[in-house]
Amino acid sequence: MDWQSSLRGFKAYLKLERSLSVNTIEAYLHDVDKLLQFFMSRFEVKEPAKVTSTDLKNFLVWVNQLGMIPSTQARVLSGLKAFFKYLVLENKMDVDPSALLESPKMTRKLPDTLNILEINKIIDAIDLSKPEGMRNKAMLETLYGSGLRVSELTGLRISNLHLDIEFIKILGKGNKERLVPIGSEAIKFLKIFIEDIRVHIPVKPGKGDFVFLNRRGSPISRVMVFLIIKGLAKSAGISKSISPHTFRHSFATHLIEGGADLRAVQEMLGHESITTTEIYTHLDRDYLREVIVQFHPRS
Repeated sequence: MDWQSSLRGFKAYLKLERSLSVNTIEAYLHDVDKLLQFFMSRFEVKEPAKVTSTDLKNFLVWVNQLGMIPSTQARVLSGLKAFFKYLVLENKMDVDPSALLESPKMTRKLPDTLNILEINKIIDAIDLSKPEGMRNKAMLETLYGSGLRVSELTGLRISNLHLDIEFIKILGKGNKERLVPIGSEAIKFLKIFIEDIRVHIPVKPGKGDFVFLNRRGSPISRVMVFLIIKGLAKSAGISKSISPHTFRHSFATHLIEGGADLRAVQEMLGHESITTTEIYTHLDRDYLREVIVQFHPRS
């Protein structure tokens, strides 16, 4: 079985049996393609079924020498593990060469967050006199009010807004649905945008159910959301490195620092593992210092 037929079969397996999203499938295929590039660079292209654990260890050394950071290495290894698991399931291999490989050790980096004042500054920087102003305000209020990923925001549909009961239905990673509560400010500006602004936008055929549209009537892109937020942060005089995900980080951090249950936040964020949510349990360093000074017997 050559590489091309193996990749075609792998793609079908990811789509039909594992029901993964298009983006995830493409990422897995790119991961396997990197292994093929490695073999080509050494002029020793093997059939997929003849790849050994030693080959994979040498591959990891190679990507490390290329300067690939540990988190990216771990993601690539995850894609390769899925590929060789597929080959074993299809009886193309007897032994999975990736089974005993360990991901590179990674230090957990605390995500950048914004405090309430900074979030208010960014939202207040929106020029509501412009045609896109109310759309942008509704977008940012929804991002921060529900902790959405940017892809979940751009894919949000009117039919999934249940504003009367203060919930929205989200299609997250792996096409998994979840219900997320939405705050009153987000609801207010969503209603204003949909009822007063969006009705005047000429919508492209087949795109009528998407909430957030660009001026041409198509769903707004992830890149455009990123650029809008970067521009607003600059206008607000905030020098932190900010992206749409910063609003998600801030949403989770503010909830947990306010005393919210970790499991509830996990459910709202759509995390499969509680350990993913635990990264948001960091607290303000000044607060921690005050606790030590006030309560530690040797302070």
